[in-house]
Amino acid sequence: MLLPGSRPTPAPPQKASCRLWAAMGKLQSKLRHSTYKYSRPDGIIEERTQTNAFQEYSPAHVDTVSVVAALNSDLCVSGGKDKTVVAYNWKTGNVVKRFKGHEREVTKVSCVHKSDQFFSASRDRTVMMWDLHGSVQPRQHFSGHAMVVTGVAVSPDSSQLCTGSRDNSLLLWDVGTGQCVERAAVSRNLVTHLCWVPREPYVLQTSEDKTIRLWDSRGLQVAHQFPTKQHIQTYCEASEDGHMCISCSSGFGGEGCEATLWDLRQTRNRICEYKGHFQTVASCVFLPRALALMPVVATSSHDCRVKIWNRDTGACLSTLSLDGSGPLTSLAVGDTRSLLCASFSRGIHLLRVDHGPGLELREVAAF
Repeated sequence: MLLPGSRPTPAPPQKASCRLWAAMGKLQSKLRHSTYKYSRPDGIIEERTQTNAFQEYSPAHVDTVSVVAALNSDLCVSGGKDKTVVAYNWKTGNVVKRFKGHEREVTKVSCVHKSDQFFSASRDRTVMMWDLHGSVQPRQHFSGHAMVVTGVAVSPDSSQLCTGSRDNSLLLWDVGTGQCVERAAVSRNLVTHLCWVPREPYVLQTSEDKTIRLWDSRGLQVAHQFPTKQHIQTYCEASEDGHMCISCSSGFGGEGCEATLWDLRQTRNRICEYKGHFQTVASCVFLPRALALMPVVATSSHDCRVKIWNRDTGACLSTLSLDGSGPLTSLAVGDTRSLLCASFSRGIHLLRVDHGPGLELREVAAF
C-alpha cells in the first residue's frame, strides 16, 4: 500500500539474458592479472604485473573440462564431465562439432598427427575414435578395460593405439580393425597418463605408484623404469625430438607439486626439476623453440596457476593466476604463441605468450 503523496519505487533494471549474449558468440570482457620476471642489464631480476582484458565466449562444455588437446593450428578437441567431446575453433570462439557416445565423463583425448581424427577415453571403460568430417557417431569403438580408462596414446604412424586404466593394465590396439593385439599388467600400476614418444616404438606412462615407465610397444614390455618419486605421478609429455620427457607430481602446500625433466636417451637420468607450485601439477608441455631465446616448458596446477620455466635451469620466467577457475586440469600448445588450458570451473582458457623484457603470459579468451 502506498502512503498519500508517496511515489512507487521503480523496479530495478533487469540484466540482459546470458543466452542472448551466447548466441552472439562473445559474452563479455573481463580483466586478468599476470606476473613475469626479466633480467635488467645490470643483472637485477625484476617482477612485473600486467593487467589485460580478455574475451569470454559461449562455453564449449556445461561442466568441468577434464582434457584439451590441439587438433591443428585453429581447432582444439576437449572432453569433460558432460560426457561430450567438442571440436572448437579457439581463434573464432565457435563450436565446430559435438560428439556424443560416452556414457560417463571423458577423461583423456589424443589426436592423430596431421589428421582430423582423434580418440577419447572415458570413465565408462571405453575408448572411441572420431572423425571431424564424419558422422557424430564414433568411427571405431575400443572396449577391453575393467575400470576407467586414464591413458590413451596413438602411434606416430597412426596404426596403433595404446590405452591404460586403473585396472593396472595397458592394452595395444590395431586402429584399423579395433582389435586388441597385446595386453600387459603390472601390480599396483594405476595408470594416470600415456604418451607415445615421437619417432620411437616407445610409450611413456605415469602411475599412482609414483613411477614412470617406458614401454616397448613391440610386445608391450617395460623397457625402462625411472627412479621412484615421492608423490603420485599425474602426467607425462615427450619432447618433439623424442630425447626428453617431463613428468608431473601430485602434492599439497608446496610439498611435491613439481615437474621433472628426464633424459629418454641412453643415460635416462633426471635433468632438472621445476618447483614453485603449491598444489598438484596436473599437466606440462614443451613450448615451441621459436617462442623464446632459450628452451622453455609450461606447467598447469590445481593451484590455479600456469607457469613458464627455463627448461635447462628450472628458473620460473612467468606466472599467470587464473583466479576462480578451480583446479587447472589440462594444458596444450595451440600454436607458436598460444596455450590452451582446461579448468574445473571456467571451461577452457586461451593464453598468449608475448615477448617483452621477459616472457609475459596473459589470458586473452575463455570458452
